Amino acid sequence: MTRHDGGGPGVPHARRSGHRDTRHHVLLSAVLAVIVGLSAAIYIGVDAGDGGRRGQDTLASSRTGSHSAAAASTGVWVGSWAAAPVGGEPLTEPDGTAGRTVRNVVHTSVGGTSARITLSNLYGTSPLTVTAVTLAVAAADDSPAADPDTLRRLTFGGRPTISVPAGEQAVSDAVPLAVPRDTDILVSLYTPTSAGPVTFHHRAQQTSYVADGEHTADVTGAPYTGQSTYWRYLTALDVLSEEADGTVVAFGDSITDGATSTPGANRRWPDVLADRLRAALSDGDDDAPRYGVVNAGISGNRVLTDGLGRPAGNPSGPNRFDRDVLGRPNVKVVVIDLGVNDILRSRNTADPDAVLDGLRDLVRRAHAHGIKAVGTTLLPFRGHRGYTDAREDVRRQINSAIRSGSVYDTVVDVDRAMHDPYDPRRLKSEYDSGDHLHPSDRGYRKMAQLIRWSQLRGAGRAEL
Repeated sequence: MTRHDGGGPGVPHARRSGHRDTRHHVLLSAVLAVIVGLSAAIYIGVDAGDGGRRGQDTLASSRTGSHSAAAASTGVWVGSWAAAPVGGEPLTEPDGTAGRTVRNVVHTSVGGTSARITLSNLYGTSPLTVTAVTLAVAAADDSPAADPDTLRRLTFGGRPTISVPAGEQAVSDAVPLAVPRDTDILVSLYTPTSAGPVTFHHRAQQTSYVADGEHTADVTGAPYTGQSTYWRYLTALDVLSEEADGTVVAFGDSITDGATSTPGANRRWPDVLADRLRAALSDGDDDAPRYGVVNAGISGNRVLTDGLGRPAGNPSGPNRFDRDVLGRPNVKVVVIDLGVNDILRSRNTADPDAVLDGLRDLVRRAHAHGIKAVGTTLLPFRGHRGYTDAREDVRRQINSAIRSGSVYDTVVDVDRAMHDPYDPRRLKSEYDSGDHLHPSDRGYRKMAQLIRWSQLRGAGRAEL
């Protein structure tokens, strides 16, 4: 049968009209495909590097992997949870987690309508192949069981499998899910082969789980007979949120990391700050900012010195600032509590001016991105095994400069509020965990309570 392009002479009118409709639908389908592709490109990304993530993410539609696409959501991408990669997990060099499923348990600071995660292979020595990843709301606190209605398979660029090169990280596609605030989330991933040392965060203060074989979609929790006090591979959970419009990053050492806080109870000071912000939101407190809170603390972290290895384990504050602060979504404020390990771990007396210069460098870099820098004074540590009068003198010099206003935009004076009034060189007993360095749960709560809402508002100064 002869076809007549364009409905030319000799073609009945009805047929000409139908052919034009067919071309019209083909053209419309092509346009829609371009629109959908652009929407997905806006909403979905794989970050090939351990640094920059999307800093000003907003709205869009999402891709669900095996689930059908949901209606577009509005909101702002914010950090709901994070953990800084510390190093390669000891004894994992030969086998990594090959043939096992890791189920990380993390706790949200704010909720949202969609979620995405970041996986890191920063300390691996070969590509990290992940063939299945799921995300679900936990059925109960401190449990590997999942709420079956919430289990979602995650994809990367529309594919269920991702190969993350050594030294890099990958951001998943977004998946529609009602992510509750103040709730445990399970992120499970299966790796069939070893990538070498497992990139991990060692002081999680939270139990996660491991199963032999591929059990990412299991909701019972029964196969997860292994337990771990580490977070493995997972370094961020972001949500598309209408209840928050920014992220505050807590940046520091073991005191920010929550060492000595009650495991599984989420009593680190950043957790308590998140609790306060949620309560203020529920109470309709217009003075409180609407922020998600993420924890970028690393135990033993310093201003001036990296850890060992290449790449360095436990990199210094300045060397990880881009990754752990500037790389988070929609960061408005960074709260910095850093410097005590430079004092305690220095073989000779630490140079207070060098530490202060390092802190000022962090502030300048925050300001360059419009981020406000809130700083704390350094807590006392008399009674700790590392205490000396010379080290105490350095601490006092650093605190004096911080209080003077020459370092940060605003100061939270935790030292003045928490030292023993009869001996300012040591922590008040009710705030001391017992090691005379790290706060107790009550001490961490006090630290968070000292932060005023006004200190979290506004942008950083262009110049100090």
